[in-house]
Amino acid sequence: MRRRRFIRLASTALASLSFLPYSVGKLHAQSLPQAVWVENGEPEALLRRALKEYGGLERFIQKGNRVVIKPNIGWDRPPELAANTNPHLVAALVKACKQAGAREVIVFDRTCNNPRRCYRNSQIEKLAKDAGARVEQIRPNRFKNIAIQGQLVKEWPIYETYLKADKVINVPIAKHHSLSRVTLGLKNLMGVMGGNRGDIHNHFAQKLAEIDRKILPTLTIIDAYRILTDNGPIGGNPKDVKLTKTLIISDCTVSADYLALQLFDLKLDEVAHVQVAYQMGLAKYAPEKLKVKRIQLS
Repeated sequence: MRRRRFIRLASTALASLSFLPYSVGKLHAQSLPQAVWVENGEPEALLRRALKEYGGLERFIQKGNRVVIKPNIGWDRPPELAANTNPHLVAALVKACKQAGAREVIVFDRTCNNPRRCYRNSQIEKLAKDAGARVEQIRPNRFKNIAIQGQLVKEWPIYETYLKADKVINVPIAKHHSLSRVTLGLKNLMGVMGGNRGDIHNHFAQKLAEIDRKILPTLTIIDAYRILTDNGPIGGNPKDVKLTKTLIISDCTVSADYLALQLFDLKLDEVAHVQVAYQMGLAKYAPEKLKVKRIQLS
């Protein structure tokens, strides 16, 4: 083989090898589902299996990342009443982030009831701290106006810790809501919004989608271990709580919400804010083509 031809072939081979890890990683990601639905387990087991089927948390969290976990801690309710995210799920997620290499894990929410009582009675404060998280209460001076440039919302204050995080994991509880029918991932993001949130309730679906478009999280994990089927979002009556032992995970908040509608026997055109989110292009995946892996534990 002539020297010039040998060099050309060798260069081509080396160039191919240099792209191999990227190609393998891309093919691996394409083979994974776009969402995972796991049921019939305890919160820790549901999360563990969901992450495994979704390619591991290391797909999303890299070593040294500063991670925000945003559960629903909005109400002065114990876990049994399904108004807040399950504290055992939050604690398991904190540990998983640490194991994935997160430098710091921060947990917070802008509560509707007294924050101290919400943090304590939800049990999220204690269990998340025990798992290694920094649990902090919202400070009013830490909201920063960001440009929204929507039809109805031009700018809105968002919590600075959320904006500065390397990665964000949104962990809502699935529950009934008197205004929006359900509260899931998209609506849970209201817990990082400042200002008068009552203003968002006028033309709610449009305004929520406009703000959410600027602050979509890395990953959404819907806690449906217990769901609140009526009198939400506050709840308070054990008769409204249903034990469903389910968890949904997706890197697309809109897709996760779309799947969770099944828990309430709702269709997409019955929940305006999820429908508007699709219409505004917030979803990564089309609902009719969504690749979902469903798992039954035990």
